[in-house]
Amino acid sequence: MAVKIRMKRMGSKRNPFYRLVVADSRAPRDGRIIEQVGTYNPVSKPAEVKIDEELVMKWLKEGAKPSDTVKNLLSKEGIIKKFHDQKYAK
Repeated sequence: MAVKIRMKRMGSKRNPFYRLVVADSRAPRDGRIIEQVGTYNPVSKPAEVKIDEELVMKWLKEGAKPSDTVKNLLSKEGIIKKFHDQKYAK
């Protein structure tokens, strides 16, 4: 089973709110999820990002691939760098 970390759209029309979720890559965008790992609100100024770092690290270690947008959010939060450092630490 290929697992992805991606965004699930919530909120009303023209007022998006996203949940960062871990889901099977074959599931639809707003379909069945395995676990919620954070939220992203692009409407607020500045954009509001809340991510459970421990859960994301756990899923990345287990092989979950983040989508392009989620990868950008994780990079801004410094999580991708921490994961890379842990993975290649000697």
